[in-house]
Amino acid sequence: MRVLGIETSCDDTGVAVYDSELGLLGHRLFSQSSLHAEYGGVVPELASRDHIRKVLPLMREVLATCAINPQEIHGIAYTAGPGLAGALLVGAVIGQSLAWAWQVPAIGIHHMEGHLLAPMLEPDPPAFPFLALLVSGGHTLIADIQAHGRYRVLGDSADDAVGEAFDKTAKLLGLGYPGGPAIARAAAHGAPGRFRFPRPMTDRPGLNFSFSGLKTAAVLAVREQALDSQVIADIALAFQDAAVDTLVIKCGRALAATGHRRLIVAGGVGANQLLRERLADLATSLRVQVYFPRPDFCTDNGAMIALAGYMRLAAGLCDGPDFSVHPRWSMDDLPPAV
Repeated sequence: MRVLGIETSCDDTGVAVYDSELGLLGHRLFSQSSLHAEYGGVVPELASRDHIRKVLPLMREVLATCAINPQEIHGIAYTAGPGLAGALLVGAVIGQSLAWAWQVPAIGIHHMEGHLLAPMLEPDPPAFPFLALLVSGGHTLIADIQAHGRYRVLGDSADDAVGEAFDKTAKLLGLGYPGGPAIARAAAHGAPGRFRFPRPMTDRPGLNFSFSGLKTAAVLAVREQALDSQVIADIALAFQDAAVDTLVIKCGRALAATGHRRLIVAGGVGANQLLRERLADLATSLRVQVYFPRPDFCTDNGAMIALAGYMRLAAGLCDGPDFSVHPRWSMDDLPPAV
């Protein structure tokens, strides 16, 4: 089975083709970062309009690269939520239209399920069950993954997602957008120990997150200092250390609570090198395996949607023409894949 995947949940346009026997045949991604950079964050209307311009050209490019034609596509998968309503509608309408024109089934995919399955695109994929840490601009959660479609959220963020906190702090420091890479670049020149920020909600039991206090600590540090390049680097370093420590502490707790021997990391913040290093150290100390998708598949991408679509279509699931999108969509409401 060959599935075309379309991702348009936020500010990345992704298209890919996944083959059940050959694996990922090809993928293309267009980032809107430069489009939104002058605003310091994503402008939903601009994101939707740009998806309209990019989806079909990217699809044609992917099909040409894979040397296949539409008649060799057996299903369409598109992101149905969560995400920006207008952006989701672009992918859903195009996906359903292609499915109707090509007479193949279509299915809407939960964006977070796509991220959680992304490590399975790698040559050495993890086996079920495993613990998953999903860290992105829109989501921060830890989930117990028993099998495909059997997910239980163990901890979620009460306010900002960690990626959103990176974006807002980078904007505060004048470092630009997207915030994650900008903070990491500045932190590389920071002096350790000049600032120390809180590790939110690590002083109490549980696996939930909150990053508003960390963000406030950065705001107060900026107000109390005359900013120059070194102060900015020092604040960036302190912020990154605190955010990463918080994630690592919670992962350690979750691994101890569940007994899982495998940890997968997904989402854009999963590309952060410091997070990867500290989670690798944690895995070594606890004698568990940790899996990271390649950086291209940490951010939003069509490959993860194509894979998730294949897995659901192969299970006999599909959506009818009366489709809908879900800007807010809890994983607890995700239909089982059986």
